[in-house]
Amino acid sequence: MTTSVEPGNPAPKFNLPNANESSGGSQVSLSEIVGDKGGVIMFTCNHCPYVVGSEGRIEVIAEKARKNGLGFVGINSNDPIKYESDSWENMVKRAQRGMTYPYLHDDDQTVAISYGAERTPEFYLVSSSGVVVYRGRMDDSPRDPSHVTVQDLSEAIDDYVSGKEISNPRTESIGCSVKWKK
Repeated sequence: MTTSVEPGNPAPKFNLPNANESSGGSQVSLSEIVGDKGGVIMFTCNHCPYVVGSEGRIEVIAEKARKNGLGFVGINSNDPIKYESDSWENMVKRAQRGMTYPYLHDDDQTVAISYGAERTPEFYLVSSSGVVVYRGRMDDSPRDPSHVTVQDLSEAIDDYVSGKEISNPRTESIGCSVKWKK
């Protein structure tokens, strides 16, 4: 991994198949997510206990993004050969359990590589001009909501939509590593 998109860098473009037919089209691109106001890109998967422990809060943050005019998308880049739970079929099943945002499949991992994604979950807040303004975690306790002391992504969204400089534009993600193909 030599690429790492950090705050201030342009968000790499993508156009990926969507496993969630109830949200978005069969393919979803960066420009559709960012739109006129910006958007949130989340690298995620089906099996990571940090993602599973955060699912309810991810839905809350997705709704907050939408209420503020921001797009929201999940991208699964894990190797589905080594991790069958991250296969297309299992992505469709997970999406059908009430997911409210597009759930994209990065089968060849080029999008994760272009972003320098390291963990699941990992979040990128992108401005309307396509620049990353926040990268990192949703909060400081993804597995257990009762231990959350700071909501980094929510605070970044608040700063961004109010036109303020984001007070903490880079945090370290907490979660499982992206499962790379060898």
